[in-house]
Amino acid sequence: MSMQFVHLRLHSEYSIIDGLVRIPALMKQASELHMPAVALTDFSNLFALVKFYRAAIAHGLKPIIGADVLVVDKVQQERYRIALLCMDNVGYKNLTALLTRAYLHGQQGGQPTVNREWIDELNEGLLVLSGGREGDVGKLIAKQDTVRIDQCIQRWKQHFDERFYIELQRTGRDNEENYNQVALEIAAKHALPVVATNDVRFLTSDEYEAHEVRVCINQGRVLSDPRRARIYSEQQYLRPAQEMVELYSDVPSAVSNTVEIAKRCNVRLEFGKNVLPEFPTGELTTDEFLRDQSKQGLSDRLATIQSIRGEVEVAVYEERLNVELDVIERMGYSGYFLIVSDFTKWARGNGVPVGPGRGSGAGSLVAYVLGITDIDPLQYDLLFERFLNPERVSMPDFDIDFCMAGRDRVIDYVATRYGREKVSQIITYGTMAAKA
Repeated sequence: MSMQFVHLRLHSEYSIIDGLVRIPALMKQASELHMPAVALTDFSNLFALVKFYRAAIAHGLKPIIGADVLVVDKVQQERYRIALLCMDNVGYKNLTALLTRAYLHGQQGGQPTVNREWIDELNEGLLVLSGGREGDVGKLIAKQDTVRIDQCIQRWKQHFDERFYIELQRTGRDNEENYNQVALEIAAKHALPVVATNDVRFLTSDEYEAHEVRVCINQGRVLSDPRRARIYSEQQYLRPAQEMVELYSDVPSAVSNTVEIAKRCNVRLEFGKNVLPEFPTGELTTDEFLRDQSKQGLSDRLATIQSIRGEVEVAVYEERLNVELDVIERMGYSGYFLIVSDFTKWARGNGVPVGPGRGSGAGSLVAYVLGITDIDPLQYDLLFERFLNPERVSMPDFDIDFCMAGRDRVIDYVATRYGREKVSQIITYGTMAAKA
């Protein structure tokens, strides 16, 4: 029986500059090749994380979460690449923290970089692949700087102990074999484990030319440009396990260690659980507070309606309000309505124009009496069930239009009141799709 192999370095299409792998196709091929696990290590991002994790689980594969990061050593004034893999949820949080710092505080030449000191500080739960020729060890091998190689290894061992692996690659690129030979000697000298990676950029070798087109788009060059550096090879595809076993038949531990690393990486992500900030309600429960606010709001709204339209059927409004409140309470969204009402009222009270309401949320009487919307749903026969329905459990989503000039003030208010660690904005991730 052939030894199993796990790919631990792989860039998807979310590594826009040098990745071609699409998640659904990756999972289909990895499953067909009977791979037990696969890693995703996009360059300086976790954009594909949720899509990758869910797809891997659905195909019976173990997802290994990581990222290739560009590291800056301020002491040596050098930049190099390594791969960080998450061993557990602590490591996942530390990786997200490192990447956030890279984008906020480490931008260099348009690229997010990580300071080496940050990695030493946030090393818990993370495992390091040395980066092959592009890592600090690899670059020192190219310079034949044995003194600094020893110093470099000692620093990695100091902070990562048994979580640092010397990476070997055989993809037909320049100087790989020379690097591998010296890397094996260094690993033996310092009692370090080695691991084989194929630095995957596409699924099959015939996709190499398409990948080169993407690289040229990023570099602003044409395929035929003789000055263009060829830094990738057609061998950087998702090789089957048997091919990798044969390729490293002389270093079997480099293959078996991929499986050992896969066993060490056990991040568990939970989806479908809504985590909302607590709305302050004093001695009342959230449900009781919402009912109290809604009844007071209905009284105020009815007084206004009666002054404009004359007599109204109060009982109809009260019945509709109770029906909506029952659904909201049963689905656990009382706090959500109170929070949205809070920042909507704040905006109106602080000179930020707010739209009257649109979308399915305008069909909620509770939203109307809480001041979230300014549309009477009963007057226009709008249905609450389009917004919130116990038969279709999903998080409610109010579409609220704030004036562009004051939107940042509203966001800042929400973050200040409920805690910046509990407030985030929605992002759209770009890939180089056909329309792009």
